[in-house]
Amino acid sequence: MSEGKERQKDHTADSADSTDWSLDTEDDSGPLLRAVGRMIKVWREAAGLTQPELGTRIGYGGDLVSSVERGRRIPKPEFLDNADRVLRAEGKISAMKKDVAEARYPKKVRNLKKLEDNTVDLGAYANHNVHGFLQTEEYARALFEMRRPAYSEDEIERQLAARLARQRILERHPTPMLTFVQEEVTLRRPLGGRMVLRRQLQRLLEVAQLRHVEIQVMPTSREEHSGMSGEHQVLKLNDGTTLGFSEGQLTSRLITKPAEVQILEMRYGMIRAQALTPRESLAYIEQLLGET
Repeated sequence: MSEGKERQKDHTADSADSTDWSLDTEDDSGPLLRAVGRMIKVWREAAGLTQPELGTRIGYGGDLVSSVERGRRIPKPEFLDNADRVLRAEGKISAMKKDVAEARYPKKVRNLKKLEDNTVDLGAYANHNVHGFLQTEEYARALFEMRRPAYSEDEIERQLAARLARQRILERHPTPMLTFVQEEVTLRRPLGGRMVLRRQLQRLLEVAQLRHVEIQVMPTSREEHSGMSGEHQVLKLNDGTTLGFSEGQLTSRLITKPAEVQILEMRYGMIRAQALTPRESLAYIEQLLGET
């Protein structure tokens, strides 16, 4: 596999799509999930319980217990806590919650999150939905639910958990500088319904009050627009490295070549200059909220 294709595979788009149509637990989380499953099986058999019997006692079906023990399903924290209590494991099963929680996020998202965790300055242009860092839970859920081919309920929950985990960058210390340019249509399109959009606009106004966050709106009426090639991000890491991230249908690409990164930086700078100022943008979002 070429380097470019490998990079596309390792990262996922910020919207409701991804580079893979199936739940892939055969990544680096696979051995962990199988180990957790084996441990639960050992404790269950030592307690003299069948899979259906354990399922009944912890509030799950026997099929789910079987899938967890085989490493095919990712157990939720309450599953592990209840299994720990019923099997009298004295915290040994519950102790796996943190590791399993990280495994719940798709590998592609985990890799991108590692970069974001080392970012000191991030700029993002979004042209078809509100950027993932700014989404409310119900807005993000609506995106995942409308995705085609459809996600399963488990995959929706997995993707949603990953999306919300990435939003911790807003609260991280030391705080990175975060700037966003939202295409006007993303603030008018009622994805999930009118009330979902209202609460999303309210969320934008709240996040914009953070001193390390600036949100700008790109009006549809602009006659000059440097973002016609699509949405992208520019990430400046704490080691001085600058990277780009470009998104498209089914694929996303991490950009590391300095000449290409420089082009994205230039384009993002022009996009910010062409958009409404942060103060004007907040006034415009308030106006849209009043109309919604």
